[in-house]
Amino acid sequence: MAIDTKAIEEHIRGILIALGDNPDREGLKETPERVAKMYEEVFEGMNYTNKEIAEMFDKTFSEDFRSSSNDVVIVKDIEVFSYCEHHMALMYDMKVSVAYLPKDKVLGLSKIARICDMVGKRLQLQERIGSDIAEIIMEVSGSEDVAVYIEGCHSCMSARGIKKHNAKTVTTTLRGAFDTDSTLKWHFMMQAGK
Repeated sequence: MAIDTKAIEEHIRGILIALGDNPDREGLKETPERVAKMYEEVFEGMNYTNKEIAEMFDKTFSEDFRSSSNDVVIVKDIEVFSYCEHHMALMYDMKVSVAYLPKDKVLGLSKIARICDMVGKRLQLQERIGSDIAEIIMEVSGSEDVAVYIEGCHSCMSARGIKKHNAKTVTTTLRGAFDTDSTLKWHFMMQAGK
């Protein structure tokens, strides 16, 4: 599915009129086009299913890799942003930590960050970001043992409504051994949760 930038331009123009402004005035003339280009970039992930994202970033290494059941890979503090699907408000200062137990192969580390980035580029809920990332990591790595920790701020809480500027939302997604093995879960939470 391609993002329809022309439709976005028309609707942004309508929003400007609905706000009581003149979309033809100097400062707003190119705003509908700029917003459409921005939406095309920040919502790029909406063009792809989780399976397609997994295929896009399926770079693993299996040569000379031997794993024991105790090996854990954790990539911490991956900075992402997203937009809340309820208000289309920015979710910001988000840090994602991803862990998995490798089976016969390991993922390229940059691919983990790219997966997180692409998943954030959708209208989202923070909880769904965690489950989408876990699903994709499971698909690419072949491991059922995946954990995702996300901490972030939501402008739908800080800039409007209750206006709690320092409130952070924390979500955890635990799959496989991270859900069933309390020692492994504790180890992940100590690493990811600071």
